[in-house]
Amino acid sequence: MDPILNRMDYLQVGVTSQKTMKLLPASRHRATQKVVIGDHDGVVMCFGMKKGEAGAVFKTLPGPKIARLELGGVLNTPQEKIFIAAASEIRAFTKRGKQFLSFETNLTESIKAMHISGSDLFLSASYIYNHYCDCKDQHYYLSGDKINDVICLPVERLSRITPVLACQDRVLRVLQGSDVMYEIEVPGPPTVLALHNGNGGDSGEDLLFGTSDGKLGLIQITTSKPIHKWEIRNEKKRGGILCIDSFDIVGDGVKDLLVGRDDGMVEVYSFDNANEPVLRFDQMLSESVTSIQGGCVGKDSYDEIVVSTYSGWVTGLTTEPIHKESGPGEELKFNQEMQNKISSLRNELEHLQYKVLQERENYQQSSQSSKAKSAVPSFGINDKFTLNKDDASYSLILEVQTAIDNVLIQSDVPIDLLDVDKNSAVVSFSSCDSESNDNFLLATYRCQANTTRLELKIRSIEGQYGTLQAYVTPRIQPKTCQVRQYHIKPLSLHQRTHFIDHDRPMNTLTLTGQFSFAEVHSWVVFCLPEVPEKPPAGECVTFYFQNTFLDTQLESIYRKGEGVFKSDNISTISILKDVLSKEATKRKINLNISYEINEVSVQHTLKLIHPKLEYQLLLAKKVQLIDALKELQIHEGNMNFLIPEYRCILEEADHLQEEYKKQPAHLERLYGMITDLFIDKFKFKGTNVKTKVPLLLEILDSYDQNALISFFDAA
Repeated sequence: MDPILNRMDYLQVGVTSQKTMKLLPASRHRATQKVVIGDHDGVVMCFGMKKGEAGAVFKTLPGPKIARLELGGVLNTPQEKIFIAAASEIRAFTKRGKQFLSFETNLTESIKAMHISGSDLFLSASYIYNHYCDCKDQHYYLSGDKINDVICLPVERLSRITPVLACQDRVLRVLQGSDVMYEIEVPGPPTVLALHNGNGGDSGEDLLFGTSDGKLGLIQITTSKPIHKWEIRNEKKRGGILCIDSFDIVGDGVKDLLVGRDDGMVEVYSFDNANEPVLRFDQMLSESVTSIQGGCVGKDSYDEIVVSTYSGWVTGLTTEPIHKESGPGEELKFNQEMQNKISSLRNELEHLQYKVLQERENYQQSSQSSKAKSAVPSFGINDKFTLNKDDASYSLILEVQTAIDNVLIQSDVPIDLLDVDKNSAVVSFSSCDSESNDNFLLATYRCQANTTRLELKIRSIEGQYGTLQAYVTPRIQPKTCQVRQYHIKPLSLHQRTHFIDHDRPMNTLTLTGQFSFAEVHSWVVFCLPEVPEKPPAGECVTFYFQNTFLDTQLESIYRKGEGVFKSDNISTISILKDVLSKEATKRKINLNISYEINEVSVQHTLKLIHPKLEYQLLLAKKVQLIDALKELQIHEGNMNFLIPEYRCILEEADHLQEEYKKQPAHLERLYGMITDLFIDKFKFKGTNVKTKVPLLLEILDSYDQNALISFFDAA
């Protein structure tokens, strides 16, 4: 039976980071537990619930932003010591709030992830991993890409230390000491790691991972190789995974999987007889879920899922029923409890209103004072700009700790804004003069009351690069605004991949010259997404990419003084040639550029475009027929006289129109790619064929694949 869970909001702290809330172990089975949480104000707060009210056990003074919070203690005993990571320091508290450790790691970067196992401390900053034992440095590793999370397999069960790093380049790195034992390729950039069942499962080696594109998987980490157990694809297009926990919320004696996502979705997966996960419960919260825990907080004997959100709310999804079956005596007691609660809330509201008035007066006085400094209120923005492989579009997610009033989007490159189902904001476009002030897009999203999270979808054009800017204005007084910038790169629709098909016909671009490894790496970072900003270790590096729109590929190999780029799409090589030579000229570096063009690759790319073009042309034709077919249906009274194909169009009319609306300019985009391919093919031969483009467009209007290939060959 699926669980019935009711929402209870406990309290709100400051803005929280991923994995900064834990439940302290219970004193006895199914007794209420204390919640401990750290926020961006640097405050650690521990509280428990008593008679429906949150009561603080302890609360620390503000300090640097808390990036992680973990529980630790002696192995095989209750883990009730509280460890926090703030800036480059680790601090630890007892469950009563007494600080017993302050350890300055002297790391040059702020700590991003932490794991505690007995006296072993595993830390990672952006690119650096460190292992300490009793606060003494043991091992160190410099990663080639950003480290998002760190964990260690349970030492008490395996009698070996096996740390695992979740890295942005879609790889889990399994370490032994300071060396990589092996790497595991995963289907998306991993954002979170967790031990299966909280202890590594039956073998002690089972590790759960969640990715930024919403995929979830289980891998067994053996001493020699990984064993992939299962993987859940993100079929429903939900948000990225930020937190995972294991807890038996269904009550069948088997621990369930609790998952929190960055779009506010909370999910519960149970395991079937084949140990495959099955979704049993989901609930949407209005903001991203930063931490998730299973336990008992609100009332003895009632299990619940406790989550913390970005803006600092601690919320329970509890098995305690809201409406209880009760006799007359209990009903009276319940009514009295409700009256007391309402009275308490009224008093709290009056106190808050008085406090707001006081603070407003103080602000007015300080801002009018002659010595007053600028008193612009600050607010936090949690933003994410990622490329979606499924529809070759970018998702821009903006989350603010308070309600958003409006967001202005400005771009100096041509981009399309796509519809987002979850988006309730009203969008209005302003006309802009792209010739005089480089404005290709000006759009304003006006948000409804209490909207703290806005999701936009954007599609860019490869070869057109520049900056997208978001001006975020929240509903706070005085009016203030923050600007966020996002780079749209020349090859913006390319995504990192682990392997490519070497049997495809490839075009090659070779650069040689007096440039350093760091310089050529910076050019690749400028051109392509998902490349680490720091040059990787070693003298030579290889990256593979796939175009999410066309499925063409790119291989990039470079070292000091040489760069080799291979692609089955001539247009990709042409864009790289133009941009790299421009960047080298800016730095006054003399480049020798040579290229090998494979004629077969043009036909190969046209064949890759063919199914997409054919589908879009057919969709456009079907949509054009809908109105006429509807008129016929009204006139005749039924549609029995229509051929099956037309009947099918009428039955799917709503779906077809919705799909057509979701893909504005899709056909024009494909036409543009074919035109670029035609121009680029002859550009490498030194021929200008721009005068033949109208003829090409005529052929495309009455599209036939063979006629198009013949035109490319004949021209």
